[in-house]
Amino acid sequence: MTCAVRESGSGWRCAGVRWPREVPELGWSRGGDRRVSVLAYGAGLGFRAVGERHCVGARGNVCPLGAVVPGRSTGGRCAECARLDRAHSVAADTMADDPRTYRVYLAWFGPGMVKVGITGEERGAARLREQGAVAFSWLGRGPLMAARRTEEVLRAALGVPDRIPYAKKRAVRGQLPGSEERAGAVAELYARAAELEGRGWPESLERLPLEVVDQVGIFGLDLDPAPGRSARESAPAPVRSVRELVDGGVVAGRLVAAAGPDLHLAVADGGVVVLDTRLITGWDLTAVTRATEVTEVPEVAGSDVRVPLIDIGGGGVQGGLF
Repeated sequence: MTCAVRESGSGWRCAGVRWPREVPELGWSRGGDRRVSVLAYGAGLGFRAVGERHCVGARGNVCPLGAVVPGRSTGGRCAECARLDRAHSVAADTMADDPRTYRVYLAWFGPGMVKVGITGEERGAARLREQGAVAFSWLGRGPLMAARRTEEVLRAALGVPDRIPYAKKRAVRGQLPGSEERAGAVAELYARAAELEGRGWPESLERLPLEVVDQVGIFGLDLDPAPGRSARESAPAPVRSVRELVDGGVVAGRLVAAAGPDLHLAVADGGVVVLDTRLITGWDLTAVTRATEVTEVPEVAGSDVRVPLIDIGGGGVQGGLF
């Protein structure tokens, strides 16, 4: 399936990747209207950025200033809308009376990269997919403040961060260990966390049993297919990522994987470029027809990338615009 990019002038703007289910979707907005394009691995995807990038607003509301925002901003919001969005988030701790049930999770993103977090129970594992967690397990469930307290206790006791930069996640995504090692890393973290029950762990938080969920297949990374399944060729490890969009800049290729906000695109030179879709929010986008004509062959005929790129391993910009 090919992603349908809205034509310039229609007023539709991309809202980035969402994971309400186990397939990635691109969200679109125009005023109060919302639409989605479901993405499929192997399909072509291509667009050209037009004009200037504008603030995406906050909490579903249009930015009253129509402010222009920097191309490298992953937030895509002006200072005022960013403040408003943050003030109403769970992370701001301004919702102490929230009656909903929350879950504490343990997430693994790669060797040495683990974190503890919370999410609303009704959201299921959507938050873990949005963050690009390669494997995870639930730890407990309960009221918001109990979940928040547990999160803080575990971070301090286990010495894990509250967030992991996406640049680090991308750097290891093409060289992940096997499924047994991934599961073992999550199980080890779970055991360490369970030992803290009764020592700062709120009584109102119910501990959940260990159940490791591996998301390699969902993300299309498919490093070690399960027995009985036909193995497809693993996507090459990504080596470059889009640094920013510019007016007239083109991104096009064949979608081979996706994790969190990142789309992995096989491009004309045979490599894989990562597009962080948080960089495309707020832009007017026009379709690049050549990318929609890509067929299921190893070569990606007619695909192109004409925006600044940077080495995923921490190197310099790859030749600026080209």
